[in-house]
Amino acid sequence: MLPLIIFGVWLAVLSAAFLWLFAFIKRLTKGSKETTLIKILEKILTIQDQNLREINLVRKEVEELEDEGKFHVQKVGVVRFNPFKEIGGDHSFSLALLNAKDTGVVITCLHTRERTRVYMKTVKNGKGEHELSDEEKKALKEAQK
Repeated sequence: MLPLIIFGVWLAVLSAAFLWLFAFIKRLTKGSKETTLIKILEKILTIQDQNLREINLVRKEVEELEDEGKFHVQKVGVVRFNPFKEIGGDHSFSLALLNAKDTGVVITCLHTRERTRVYMKTVKNGKGEHELSDEEKKALKEAQK
């Protein structure tokens, strides 16, 4: 008699486990047009592969944009000054425009009553190719901060 009771309990436990497993699978496949769990899993793997390929394409595009962006103006420094004491106000300025590698230009505008003159000097790797004035050096240092 005891073996029958143990066998009945064992059968009930197995039945409950299978019912729970089937209910779990039904919840997984709910709303899917596919009929079997294997087809659903294959579809998920296919979608995952496609997503992985698209993520790699986006990653490549971002890397290309970052490389390209290194050559754009990223650093700016401006210094206003008065080069001539007879004219009041700081109407003259030096403007440094640099990329990520500290290469670019320094533009200086000298303003007087009669005219305004504009000068440009190139900068490579943080150093002026021509002699820089004190104001131009200040603008360059400000841009490099």
